[in-house]
Amino acid sequence: MKTAMTAGVLGSLLWTIACGGGDQTGERDRATMGTPVVTLPAGSGSSAGAGGSSVGAAGRSSAVAGAIATQPPPPPPAGAPAPIGVAGRPGTGAAGAPGMMTGVAGAPPPAAGAGAPPPATGDRSPEGVCSRWKVDRADISEGTWSGDVASCNNGDISANGRANALKLVNLYRWLADLPPVTSDPTMDKQAQACALMQRANNMLSHTPPSTWTCYNMEGATAAGRCNISTGPGVASVDGYMVDPGNPTTIGHRRWILSNTFGPTGLGSTDKHSCMMTFGKMKVGKAWQAWPAPGSIPLQAMQGGFGQKVDSTGWTVQSDTINLANAQVSVMADGMAMPVTVTQLGAGYGSKYALRFNPMGWSTTAGKTYSVSVTGGAMPISYMVQIVDCK
Repeated sequence: MKTAMTAGVLGSLLWTIACGGGDQTGERDRATMGTPVVTLPAGSGSSAGAGGSSVGAAGRSSAVAGAIATQPPPPPPAGAPAPIGVAGRPGTGAAGAPGMMTGVAGAPPPAAGAGAPPPATGDRSPEGVCSRWKVDRADISEGTWSGDVASCNNGDISANGRANALKLVNLYRWLADLPPVTSDPTMDKQAQACALMQRANNMLSHTPPSTWTCYNMEGATAAGRCNISTGPGVASVDGYMVDPGNPTTIGHRRWILSNTFGPTGLGSTDKHSCMMTFGKMKVGKAWQAWPAPGSIPLQAMQGGFGQKVDSTGWTVQSDTINLANAQVSVMADGMAMPVTVTQLGAGYGSKYALRFNPMGWSTTAGKTYSVSVTGGAMPISYMVQIVDCK
């Protein structure tokens, strides 16, 4: 049975749970990692079919009716093998689309230039950024799923659906000046098995029990290594970057912007999808931020899921710079822009991270925001120019 999908889900609110809680060096056993809990709207039910509850301790949540729910994976324990897949294998994305880096979580970050891929290239002027944004988003169709829940057939997502999801991942990585990632056919297969299991049970889990409908070991293993979502693959990328529902981790976004992300595997059904996040590449970038330095489309801050990045938080992450005591100041037009600062859980795509949320102001096109992070192991300063790419 083939199921055609549209991008209409983009108008839904995305809810997320970030799994993890161990640090990037794998010092905590995976079994002990905590899971932040999704906050559900008042009146939501508790049955999986009706779209109700979240169970944070189990790392699992059923879908809110009319919403997308997602979970990013925790880092593996120290010494865990890398997921199956050949690093650097050609992906299905359009030529030149930017992407994500791979690397085994728990390995120390490489030094810059130590086998790291070259930096992302392209016209980074406001006009060039808007051109790239529009071109890469001209086709965001979800493709067609060839599987079936009734027969527990994983099927596959059509090539255009997988290519469009990868294209958006690489668009965000390009904006963050990170090199692109590819998708690996073996990892795609694993992610597809994961997606069917989440779809068949209408809930999300990184550790699905063997009692699950359509349970299979390949999908269960992949679930522990994936961002997982109750939305189809393409729509979920934007949601991962806004990342509502994970105020203590912002885990989905951090995995996508990780030094150690890629190659990836992408699996999708008509509703649920999985994105492999553990990889082998080594970027060695000292820190990453979202929104990133340089020109950033206003539309990238808005998400289309009922929340904006201003609500979920701007983020700074690093594998090497301890941000535990850091404070953030933001200036625009010569005026201080007040923010609240929150430390984020370790190990979700980076060892250290924080988020900061605007207080009484909103990101505005045409403004340039000067960000300074002080009080950490090393000061970080950058400027974000917001451009309207309508």
